[in-house]
Amino acid sequence: MASSTTIDILRISQTYKAFRNNQCVLYFVTESISNICQLIIYFVIYVLITLNDIDPGNSTLFWCKFRAMMIALCTVISFSTICFSACDQYLSTNLQFNIRKLSTTKLAQILIFTAIVISILHAIPFAIFLEIRASLCRVFNPIMSQYLSFFYYPILSGLLPIFIASLFSILAYHNVRRIVRRQIPIVRRRLDRQLTAMVLVRVITFVILTLPYAIQRMYTYLAKVDQSNLFLLAINTLVAGIISSFFNLNYAVSFYIFIASSSRFRRQ
Repeated sequence: MASSTTIDILRISQTYKAFRNNQCVLYFVTESISNICQLIIYFVIYVLITLNDIDPGNSTLFWCKFRAMMIALCTVISFSTICFSACDQYLSTNLQFNIRKLSTTKLAQILIFTAIVISILHAIPFAIFLEIRASLCRVFNPIMSQYLSFFYYPILSGLLPIFIASLFSILAYHNVRRIVRRQIPIVRRRLDRQLTAMVLVRVITFVILTLPYAIQRMYTYLAKVDQSNLFLLAINTLVAGIISSFFNLNYAVSFYIFIASSSRFRRQ
C-alpha cells in the first residue's frame, strides 16, 4: 500500500503540467506525502512487533510518544488536505467569478503551511501527556483525556472534516452539473469535471472509512466498557480492531480512487 501511495505522488507529479492551473494537485500531493509518513510508521511498528514479539509502543517511552505524535500529525494534515481539495473544487467551479478567483496556488500554499504548523502544535501535547503504565501506552491526564474524548476523536479527526469535505464536495458537484452553461473551453470543462469526480469519490470513501471509526472511538471513551466483563471487552476489542483496519485504508486508497475515477489519470 505504501508503494501505491508513492506511485500516486509520481503520477500526479507527471500530470502536473496537465493540471498546472489547478490547486487540487498540490493538495493531492501533500495528502500523499502525509499518508506515506503514516504508513511508514505503521510498517516500522509492525516489523518491530514481528521481530521482538512485543509492541515497542507499550514498552518504550520514545515509541509510545513518537508513534502517537506522528499519527496525530499526519492524520490532521491528511484530513485537512481532503477538506481543502473539496473547498477548492467548490471555489474553482463556482458560477460567480469573484468566488472562482479565490482559488489560487498562493491560497493553497498558505492553507497547507497553516495546516502543517497547527498539526505540529497539536501533536506536542501527545509527547507531554502520554505515559506507559502497566505495559500500556495511553494518556492518563484527565484534562487531556477529556480533550481526546470530546474533541479530538469525535470532532477534529471525525465529524468536522467529514462535514466540511461532504458539504463542499456536494456543492462542487452541483456547480459542475451547471458548468455547461458557462462559456469556457471544453478542455477546461472536462478538467473541472474529472477533478471534481476525483475529489467526490475520495470524500465518499473518506466518509465511509472514517465515520464508523469516529463513532467507535466516542463509544470507547464515553461508554466506559466494564473491564471485568471479559466477553464484552473482547467484542469491543474485536470491533475496534476491524474498524481501525478499515480506517487506516484512508492512507492507502487515494491511488486506486484516482485511477478509477479519472480517465486522464489512468492514461498518464
